[in-house]
Amino acid sequence: MQPLAERLRPQTLDDYVGQKHLIGEKAILRQMIESGHIASFILWGPPGVGKTTLAKIIANKLDRPFYTLSAVTSGVKDVREVIEKAKQSRFFSQGGNPILFIDEIHRFSKSQQDSLLGAVENGTVTLIGATTENPSFEVITPLLSRCQVYVLKSLTNEDLLELAQRAVTTDTELKNRKVFFDETEALLRYAGGDARKMLNILELVISSEQNDEVHFLNEIVTERLQQNPMAYDKDGEMHYDIISAFIKSIRGSDPDAAIYWLARMVAGGEDPKFIARRLVISAAEDIGLANPNALLLANACFDALQKIGWPEGRIILAEATIYLAASPKSNSAYLAIDEALGLVERTGNLPVPLHLRNSPTKLMKDLEYGKNYKYSHDYPNHFVEQQFMPDQLQKTSIWRVQDNAAEKKHSEWLRFLWKNKY
Repeated sequence: MQPLAERLRPQTLDDYVGQKHLIGEKAILRQMIESGHIASFILWGPPGVGKTTLAKIIANKLDRPFYTLSAVTSGVKDVREVIEKAKQSRFFSQGGNPILFIDEIHRFSKSQQDSLLGAVENGTVTLIGATTENPSFEVITPLLSRCQVYVLKSLTNEDLLELAQRAVTTDTELKNRKVFFDETEALLRYAGGDARKMLNILELVISSEQNDEVHFLNEIVTERLQQNPMAYDKDGEMHYDIISAFIKSIRGSDPDAAIYWLARMVAGGEDPKFIARRLVISAAEDIGLANPNALLLANACFDALQKIGWPEGRIILAEATIYLAASPKSNSAYLAIDEALGLVERTGNLPVPLHLRNSPTKLMKDLEYGKNYKYSHDYPNHFVEQQFMPDQLQKTSIWRVQDNAAEKKHSEWLRFLWKNKY
């Protein structure tokens, strides 16, 4: 018998749960699908949020030939064979190009991705890729430039509970049972926004009860999952939970915990590049200006890992992990860019002050572009006070110095230069 998640897979957009920003009324993907004209795109999001389901719904809705490849098991030869089939099927299809769905496209090598380029560019296929990893890191630039990227979000608790109710009222195997969701905290916590995981837990708990009446209680859910850990963890390593613990241990300056979680990931077969990327992000987000060398070392770790490979690469990851965990911490750069983005959203496209504008043409000079700009290097300390912010934001402060030696030093220098600003 098929698993509950497969039996409950929706067939239409109206049955699809979640991702309202993409497939809700007047949302971008729904409009594209309903128009009958779709371009190649990549769905990026965590497991169990409906990437594969959405691709299949699109193919069914548009009545197009649909081909599927898994990046885990397919090679260049498989890609070329599917493209050849797609070329042939175009002659028999009245509804548009065949759709090629590639699951876990981030696992495709450069040569495999290169083999797709021509077919995507000339319209032999419309590519729909699915990935749990940032496409900017894993998809080659020429292919990425030919695809729109849509971000799928973890399902909300409301989404998950809607799915749970649907399961127990419509599934042929479950609807004859009387299921009561007395407590849902454990069910939702273990599901972690993953529909497949939630449905697996649901099926496990219901099937383990002998009575027709089933009551979901936090204690019962926890007990069943402790007895059957694989029911809520497909890979046996709680991928997202462990990387979260890893990063939080670094942020919390606990090298022992950080190296433990690193070992869990290494032992579980985690992709080393995924770990290295998270170290680079942590170096910028959590350590930042308190120790700028952390970003240099994390980036060097990423580069060295690709040169050295495995298993020695684990030592490089360990060095970077311990260094980052032991470093002083600051998130001032992270807070500053988020505040600046919020400011831009609130104030819109404010004009650049005239003296800061480029003036490559006579007309621009006549309009006083660049007039009265003061070249900093012509002044003592390579500094002269002048306006750099738009007129409306002259007194706005964004970067806030945090309590660490490195930033205090920067702050002292800026206060010396600006006198009253910092």
